[in-house]
Amino acid sequence: MMSRDIFTYGKRTAVVTGGSRNIGLAIAEKFLCAGLQVAIVSASAQRLKAAQEQLQSMGHTLSAWQCDVSDVSQLPKTLEEIHAHHGSIDILVNCAGILDLSEVEDTTEEMWDAVLDINLKGTFFMTQKCLPYLKAGTDARIINIASNAGRMGGYANAMSYTASKGGMISLTYGLARRLAPFGITVNCVAPGTIESDMSRMRDPQSHQKLLEKFPIGRIGTANEVASAVCYFASRESGFSTGAVLDVNGGMFMG
Repeated sequence: MMSRDIFTYGKRTAVVTGGSRNIGLAIAEKFLCAGLQVAIVSASAQRLKAAQEQLQSMGHTLSAWQCDVSDVSQLPKTLEEIHAHHGSIDILVNCAGILDLSEVEDTTEEMWDAVLDINLKGTFFMTQKCLPYLKAGTDARIINIASNAGRMGGYANAMSYTASKGGMISLTYGLARRLAPFGITVNCVAPGTIESDMSRMRDPQSHQKLLEKFPIGRIGTANEVASAVCYFASRESGFSTGAVLDVNGGMFMG
């Protein structure tokens, strides 16, 4: 009998960086509901504990791993332990990221480096260190969480953030070509402004000015982004690679 599910996932394992809050937590929850095994990764032990307890209170079982993705030396051991715990790594979601709102004239070298180290360097090296597991995985997927800012520059974010997210999109294109021969698809979701800790960093006046630029008339939710990620993680997305899916309320149409 045919499955009634539109998308299927199988007994696979997903690693979600930045999985302890906001978009990453929403992705982890949807993956768990779909029947995937999930490992969330975060630099904050406190946020990891809170996220794990929240999801467990909903009846889910998952693993949580403290790791700073900007420190490349931490990645191999973390991935090795995740693989040993779950038995496979089939899906990698690069969602860890930080926001910078500084003006061009005020951006410091330290802030520039911090944003690029987490958002862009962390994405590349987490992908690199995960490749041996993905090559051995089932229906292997890499999904990068970029931003509308990487598509068209953004309006209220700093150039460090724009550069990091634009870099993630370019990485998606390049990795998709390089990894296709191994059966690994690489895709990207580019959210607009989403209700999150990041969006709440803006003052009310800036937030209202930004809101006026969305044709749909509101900002998005983490669940809406997570739903887009679920398509790329599914078995049915196997012919999609090097794609960028915009979830931005119509701010960017291209």
